[in-house]
Amino acid sequence: MTKTTSYLLLMLITILVGTFFYFTYCSSCRIIVKEEPIKETVVVPEAKVTAYPFAFSDGDYAYETNDNYNFNLSSSSFLNPISPKVMDGLMNLKNFLTENSGKVINITGFYKSDEKNNSAYPNLGLARANAIKNHFVENGIHSNQINTMGKLMDSMVAEDNTFFGPLEFSITGENQDAGEELRALYEKITKDPLVLYFDTNETSINLSAMQRQKVADISRYLDKVEGATCNVVGHTDNVGPSATNIKLGKNRANFAKDYLIKNGILASKIKISSKGEKQPIASNKTAKGKAKNRRTVVTLNK
Repeated sequence: MTKTTSYLLLMLITILVGTFFYFTYCSSCRIIVKEEPIKETVVVPEAKVTAYPFAFSDGDYAYETNDNYNFNLSSSSFLNPISPKVMDGLMNLKNFLTENSGKVINITGFYKSDEKNNSAYPNLGLARANAIKNHFVENGIHSNQINTMGKLMDSMVAEDNTFFGPLEFSITGENQDAGEELRALYEKITKDPLVLYFDTNETSINLSAMQRQKVADISRYLDKVEGATCNVVGHTDNVGPSATNIKLGKNRANFAKDYLIKNGILASKIKISSKGEKQPIASNKTAKGKAKNRRTVVTLNK
């Protein structure tokens, strides 16, 4: 064996022995590469647009169509045109209620908590129901056969800011305690009438929650009591000529009337007048007193 061969053999033996000892005694020295878990992309499905049918039933009588009255987000005015199927159902309902005078149609309007309520009613659902009530009345259904309600429905999903049929309808018998309820409502309104206040030369209206409820109460009473009307009387402070104040009071009364009509009270149910500065409820010598005198008062006639 040559000297060169001996060196090569010795080097090979050294490598083999080193490798043996490394894997036997230095396994803890190995570098372990930890693989990161693959993150899955979570796809959140789009919320399905809600659509409620125009449907009602009573025993063997029933009507249903997938079409309905539609509303824009934060609006109490339904969209036109109205589906012919809805109009057919409305005429069908009119005939049914005419033949069954002891029945009533209940209209419940839906609304979401994040909608802005610009109506005169406590919530947008009730305002929507009253808009439909007016349309029913215009098409021959008597208002005393219609009940209106509002219901929070945060599960509603709009499409392009439009709610499809945010309403439900049901037919029931008349409430046996309706007469007593209406008498109590009359006393409530008469004891604490709706009063709207105005700044000098101003005719805008911004209602509180309590005033909104009073509008709802007045609307319900006028719908249910045959021949009932309301008086809308305008008052002013003593700034300016008396004749001018009579005119200003009438303008305010007319503005309030238009506002009530827009919010579901029939024009035929509203009578207006003006007292100008003649019936102050506070002293006109102070700014606070004048502010109280600039008002429009809504009361019931029956």
